[in-house]
Amino acid sequence: MPMLHDHLARARARLVAAGVPPHEAALDAEVLARHVLGWDRARLIASGREPAPAVFASDYDRAIARRAAREPVAQITGSREFWGLPFEVTRDVLTPRPETELIVEEALAAFREAPSPSSIVDVCTGSGCLAIVLAREFPAACVIATDVSEMALEVARRNAARHRVDHRVTFVCGDLFDGIMTPADLIVSNPPYVPETDAPSLAPEVRDYEPPVALFGGADGLGIYRRLLPSARSSARSGTLLILEVGYDQHAAVTELAALSGWTLARSRQDLQGITRTLVFLKPEARSLTS
Repeated sequence: MPMLHDHLARARARLVAAGVPPHEAALDAEVLARHVLGWDRARLIASGREPAPAVFASDYDRAIARRAAREPVAQITGSREFWGLPFEVTRDVLTPRPETELIVEEALAAFREAPSPSSIVDVCTGSGCLAIVLAREFPAACVIATDVSEMALEVARRNAARHRVDHRVTFVCGDLFDGIMTPADLIVSNPPYVPETDAPSLAPEVRDYEPPVALFGGADGLGIYRRLLPSARSSARSGTLLILEVGYDQHAAVTELAALSGWTLARSRQDLQGITRTLVFLKPEARSLTS
């Protein structure tokens, strides 16, 4: 009878043959085994030389077949961790990425020595990960999260209920700031920013399984920013912070667009690959007029 580690070794080889990079294949084979078994990593390692449970082989084979077809692990397991919390993931939402946590870090840093925001808007919320984490981190804030996809918002609402902030986060189906009448202290967004011309070069896990509406920002990837930045200014008050995620080599262009809409760049952050990924803008205090 095959041992558990034999199943994992065959799964790794199958994933590599399907084009999954070897380091990802090893991790994915393990994560999917733990998902099927309902075990933590310690138990899986400790049981590696034991025979696999009776129902494991067939269920694991189906999961590996899906991954070999380049379906993302998060969609197979139905979950991805963000800020230490599990979030439901489906094909209707963008899978939360670690670099998006930089937005949360910058929001917490900005208000560490200042009064917490009373109103937060998350534009293009997707799974709701930013809105929900910020609602938990700023428990006195009223949070509004918008998205053009009602199917994405259904996932976001379930995530909000799971993390017990559904009574504090209002989800609005609409374009950008449609339906938002109250100025915000903090605006965040991880909008679609991939240039459409990059689609052929994207990994199949992204191109074939994540929603195009959450990925692509027009021919040059800047289409949403051209509308979001002036719209955000109309939904801000003096001193409002706007924190955005941007794509590879987009920071200069987005900063220029922001300046044209009256936003001042306060700081930027790079991700672990050294790519400028997060931009923090400030709406300057209004100047008093003298006669």
